[in-house]
Amino acid sequence: MDYKELVVWQRSIALVTDVYRLVRLLPKEELYALSDQIKRCAVSIPSNIAEGSGRNTTKEFVQFLYIALGSASELETQLIIGKNIGFFKDLDNYFREINEIRKMLNGLINALKNKEKK
Repeated sequence: MDYKELVVWQRSIALVTDVYRLVRLLPKEELYALSDQIKRCAVSIPSNIAEGSGRNTTKEFVQFLYIALGSASELETQLIIGKNIGFFKDLDNYFREINEIRKMLNGLINALKNKEKK
């Protein structure tokens, strides 16, 4: 399976691009704190999808998809923190996209698990 053909990977790459633009709004003192953390967990989503797809077994792929799922939740948490501190205003589009990516990851996980059972 070519991970680049997965819509969830494509959308998570687009999310990373948007997140990088968003963190430019953070003050300089947050450059190596919240900004770095936000970027790392955003990048982790498509990276784990890609890495998992290159593994030898479906079970390993699923494990990396779970890590991507965790990174999506971590990203949402970091954005909530940034919003609560007052660094960001309207993040509804980000939250919707993260939620859609989580749904897609869960769908892919379930499909792979079902395929493995057969």
